[in-house]
Amino acid sequence: MTIHETMKAAVVTALKSPWEVKAVPTPRPGPTQVLIRIRASGLCYTDVHLTEGGLIDLQLPSVLGHEPVGEIVEVGSAVRTRKVGDRVGTNSLQTGCGRCEWCSRGKMIYCADQKILMVHQFGGHAEYLVAEEAATILLPDQLSFENAAPILCAGNTVWSGLRAAEPLPHSTVAVVGIGGLGHLALQYAKTAGFRTIAITRSKDKIALSRELGADEVVGSGEELARVGGADVILSTGNGYRTASDALLGLRPEGSLVVMGAAGPDEDLVIPNRTVFPQMMVNRQKIIFSQQNGREYLHEAVAIAGRGKIRVLTETFTLDEVRTAYDRVAAGTVRFRAVLVP
Repeated sequence: MTIHETMKAAVVTALKSPWEVKAVPTPRPGPTQVLIRIRASGLCYTDVHLTEGGLIDLQLPSVLGHEPVGEIVEVGSAVRTRKVGDRVGTNSLQTGCGRCEWCSRGKMIYCADQKILMVHQFGGHAEYLVAEEAATILLPDQLSFENAAPILCAGNTVWSGLRAAEPLPHSTVAVVGIGGLGHLALQYAKTAGFRTIAITRSKDKIALSRELGADEVVGSGEELARVGGADVILSTGNGYRTASDALLGLRPEGSLVVMGAAGPDEDLVIPNRTVFPQMMVNRQKIIFSQQNGREYLHEAVAIAGRGKIRVLTETFTLDEVRTAYDRVAAGTVRFRAVLVP
């Protein structure tokens, strides 16, 4: 295929401003990199945080997108484990320094000298993307590009959070917020064999929650306690208020896993009456979790590839990116938005 000198991309030219679809130079792979023709790129709420000036500082202009999947169309001279035609995905973390304690321990996510998409190089909301060979993951043939893209961040996030909590085989897992992350968390927890409870105040999500594997659906932490409580609570929303409320239904020695990032002006507040005596006496934990390494990403993708995860998406063309962004920012996308160049 012919690779043109320029490509179409959704460009962030200024913070708190609409993205612009424009032509930019097509990247070319270095020795350890591959060039991916993007077939689908998930639009995550993290993209909204970054555009609004939260989380990390962007070097503008920037192209966001950390859930890209597609086909390799060119490989660097030192690439040995990938070839042209491979179906792959990648996520934000590309490389570490390779010299620090954390890289030596195989925990590059803690490296202080990371190279990540969107910050040090353009992300996936474009026609092409350069990625490190070692940062790519092969996609199962059975997994469509549209369904694979959200697994690279959303699926990996919820599966990593569940694994970080280390639930016992007989545990009950509750999911707060049945949205872009939560609808996947329900399915991963159920597929792993746990009793699963959905916590949602949206009446239109009750039936869907049961379809996705919820054994019970409740509306609050108090209701969660009345049905027996949960050993693990996965908080997947973009706010912290519901996470604090869910603690009322956490069982002794249980863990609340916070994985959804709130805005910069919202604090996670735990009332003292909850901390003591409940949390202190019952030895409960609050864990903050992100995407925790390639091992869990492999597991998340493999589970989805076996048809165990139903990814609910709305697709948009690259030219429709402003509409997609506005709807993600407003919370009106049903579950996951995916750009299909």
